[in-house]
Amino acid sequence: MDFATIIGVIAGFSFIISAMLKGGSVRLFLDLPGVMIVVGGMVSATFIHFSMKNCLGFFGVLKKTLICKMPSEDFLIQELVNYAAINRRDGALALEQHIQKLRDQFVVKGVQMLIDGQKEEAIHKHMTLEITYLQERHAEGKKMLEFMGAAAPAWGMIGTLIGLVQMLSAMEDPSKIGEGMATSLVCTFYGAFFANMVLLPLAGKVGFRSKKEALMREMIVEGLLAIARGEGPTGVREKMQAFISSRRRDEVKPRI
Repeated sequence: MDFATIIGVIAGFSFIISAMLKGGSVRLFLDLPGVMIVVGGMVSATFIHFSMKNCLGFFGVLKKTLICKMPSEDFLIQELVNYAAINRRDGALALEQHIQKLRDQFVVKGVQMLIDGQKEEAIHKHMTLEITYLQERHAEGKKMLEFMGAAAPAWGMIGTLIGLVQMLSAMEDPSKIGEGMATSLVCTFYGAFFANMVLLPLAGKVGFRSKKEALMREMIVEGLLAIARGEGPTGVREKMQAFISSRRRDEVKPRI
C-alpha cells in the first residue's frame, strides 16, 4: 500500500472519529441494523448488477491496486538498455539466462519472443493485446467500485426511510421513537461514509494505477521493439525516455 493511501485512510478516520468524540461518543454511531441495510444492500445489488466472474475478480484487482509495487522508470530503462547491449554483443539467445531472474511476466514474455526470433510486428501485436486486456480488467474493477459508491448512499436513504417508517409506526410509544430516528440518520451517515471515504477514492486509485501500469508497459514494448529492430543501447534509451517528462530525463540516464 502506497504512502498516499495510508495517509488518506489514517487522516480521514482520525478526523471523523475526532468529530464523533467531540459530540459525545463513537458508540452513538454504531448501529448493526444500519450496517446490515447499507452494506448488505450494496453488496447484494453489486452481485445482481455484475456477473459472478466479475465479482470474484474484483478482489484480485483491488489487492493489486493497493499492494502491488510497480518497478521504477529508471529501473525499467536500465534493464532494457542492458538487454539491448547483450543482444547486440552476444545475440538474442544470450538473453535467455537473464529472464530467469525477472519477476514481471510481461517483460518475460516480450524477451522470450525476442529469443524465439519473433518479428517486430508479431511482438507489437501480442504485447499490445496484453495491455488492452489489462486495461479492460482494471476498468471492470473500477466500474464495480463506482457502482458500489453510487449504491451506498442510495441504500443509506433506504435505511433512512425504514427508520422513519419504524419511528412513525411507534408514535404511541415514545421510547421507540429515538431508536427509529437513530437508525434512519445513521444509515444516511454509513452510505455517505462508505461512498466518499472508501469506494469512490478506491475507484480513482484503480483508474490512476491502471493508466500508470499501461504507460509503463507501453514503455517496455517500445524498448523491446527497438531491440527487435537491432537498435543499440543508446537508441533504446532514447525511445524509452520519450515516456518521461523532459525535467526528469537528465535524472533518468542509465549507464550504457
